[in-house]
Amino acid sequence: MWSLTLAAIAAVALDRVLGEPGRGHPLGALGRAANRLEQRLNRRARGDLGRGALAVALLALPPVLAALALTLWLPWWLLWPLQVLGLWLALGARSLAEHGRAVAAPLAAGDLPEARRQVARIVSRDSDALDPEGVARAATESMLENGADAVFASLFWFLVAGLPGVLLHRIVNTLDALWGYRTPRYERFGKAAARLDDVLNWVPARLTALSYGLCGHLTPALRCWRRQAPLWDSPNAGPVMAAGAGALGVTLGGPAPYHGALKQRPRLGQGPAPDAATIDAALALVRRAMLLWLSVAVLIALCAGAAP
Repeated sequence: MWSLTLAAIAAVALDRVLGEPGRGHPLGALGRAANRLEQRLNRRARGDLGRGALAVALLALPPVLAALALTLWLPWWLLWPLQVLGLWLALGARSLAEHGRAVAAPLAAGDLPEARRQVARIVSRDSDALDPEGVARAATESMLENGADAVFASLFWFLVAGLPGVLLHRIVNTLDALWGYRTPRYERFGKAAARLDDVLNWVPARLTALSYGLCGHLTPALRCWRRQAPLWDSPNAGPVMAAGAGALGVTLGGPAPYHGALKQRPRLGQGPAPDAATIDAALALVRRAMLLWLSVAVLIALCAGAAP
């Protein structure tokens, strides 16, 4: 346990200092391989569920099995730096903060066109149709939800299953981002990736929601989670965003423009509408939750070491 805990601390420190590598990130190679494989396998007009599952297996199993072999056979002094490297590449805490600040700064300065341009990099809604409140809402929701995916789920699977666990989660999460759309081409082909991603994120999402509450306003976070999360269309994003909004004391959700139409979404949280400061508050909430997770991991390692 100590080895994984110290590796997690080192990886978080590396991410904070270096951020993501500018070029040659393995996820870029995964994306290119996934696109080529999807073009070869997904040839039916409405997709194919079995071929989508095969594509997930072909892309995920080789690296996960290789990581498992390394974990079993390498001596600790060679394995440990590989574990640090693997988790560092999976984490996205600094990148998340950079994207959030890139929206918050122009929004606070009254530069709505630049704020819209920056928020379009992290959300799929129609950014040109967003007013300042809509930009702040979109960015805050992205900070909370992507914090769960890019930070806490990676930490969870690394601490539970080491390098194979974090690799499996990051690969499946990336494939879901590429294929998990409800369109004629992807609805069936991408279903295996989407469902597996839901399964892998179920526990981390709820631990993230609890962490947001513990690091913010706990009572409203728990109340919003209980009452509002079941109304959201995603089983994992609902608890994370409802609890996060309650912890921040703001109102998120509501109508949002997607592909030229206004999508009606449930309200999340309670309190005033978000603004530029809310984006910074969401990032601070993610940072406090990260410190909480690492502190709990150290405490568990200490207790495990003291056990007879």
